[in-house]
Amino acid sequence: MNSTETNLHEIISKAAKLQRIEDSEAYVFSQIRENYLSELSDVASQIRDYLKGKQISFSPKVFIPLTRMCRDYCGYCTFRAEPSDLEHLYLSKEQILDLAKKAESLGCTEALFTLGERPELKYIEAKIWLNDRGYKTTLEYLSDMTQMVMNQTSLFPHANPGTMSTREMENLKPSNPSMGLMLESTSEELYKAGGPHALAPSKRPVARLKTIQIAGELGIPFTTGLLIGIGETPKDRIDSLLAIREMNEKYGHIQEVIIQNFRAKPSTPMENFPDAISVEMMWTVAVSRLILGPNMNIQVPPNLSISNFEKYVSVGINDWGGISPLTIDYVNPEAPWPLIKELKSKTNSQGYELVPRLPVYPEFFVNNKDFLSDTMCSQLNSMSDELGYVKWGLDRYE
Repeated sequence: MNSTETNLHEIISKAAKLQRIEDSEAYVFSQIRENYLSELSDVASQIRDYLKGKQISFSPKVFIPLTRMCRDYCGYCTFRAEPSDLEHLYLSKEQILDLAKKAESLGCTEALFTLGERPELKYIEAKIWLNDRGYKTTLEYLSDMTQMVMNQTSLFPHANPGTMSTREMENLKPSNPSMGLMLESTSEELYKAGGPHALAPSKRPVARLKTIQIAGELGIPFTTGLLIGIGETPKDRIDSLLAIREMNEKYGHIQEVIIQNFRAKPSTPMENFPDAISVEMMWTVAVSRLILGPNMNIQVPPNLSISNFEKYVSVGINDWGGISPLTIDYVNPEAPWPLIKELKSKTNSQGYELVPRLPVYPEFFVNNKDFLSDTMCSQLNSMSDELGYVKWGLDRYE
């Protein structure tokens, strides 16, 4: 056994004892990988079970694509669209409320607002549409729409609008118990000429890390994560995980980390790029659990691995993310959500129980007033059981 292998075993043993993995130790994971996946997986599951127990959660949601216009061009994206290709530049108040009401009737508790990055900076059509309705920016309109959903339905908004300033996040906080922004990767290679983020200024790591930092300063429970297989290296993934951990250790606000696999889409610059392979995903999830520890909620989207998503339970996840009974995944329209019946069955097959949750995790509002207002905590508690999960349980979705 060489020195690297010896170090790896020592580090895995340290993680199994719930001790913090130092930055320098974390990079050892990238040096020896496939041959040690089984050992990594066993410890990752053990760490998850220590605090999360035998429950795997999901969020019953409605996907509200406020606008698909975007100033950025990412090499893998089919969500963004030109104004000329859209029937509606933005969803109207009436369309949004209609979607939210339908979702409410189906037992959804999350209204996921996803949208392109500041389209008014690129398209005069977007600017005119907003100005005609009394708004200067897309984020101002978003703030009013999340407040409307909060006021007129029982859904809780979760805004995922891209990079944000302090003032923009302050405006959104009263109507969003949680928000999100995928870090994707801290790799500088990805935004060089020819990279997937070369034409996407908001995907610069410094910009995204700044938004995550602002969320911490404002005490906003925050979702972030990695996109796997877009040209980053294993070391890059370690860099990204450590950046997330550093932020969370300072502010304590990262509520979940999503590990999402790249899937090539037709009619994009990366349409012939290979999909992220399973072993890379499993290694990344397991390493995420060892680095981020037992407290972190770690998620893999099941619709992007629909044939065998249950395998990710064995590498330390404790959440499946948002699942909608009403709307498609507009970011990955080729990947339908699994039925809740199937999600339950496959979760049970791994020895775990499926439970519905709110868009903000229980630890941020159950006996905790450090992040959310008394009013928001009261509203969340009224929708949840004593553990902070959706109070009517799984039966309503089957």
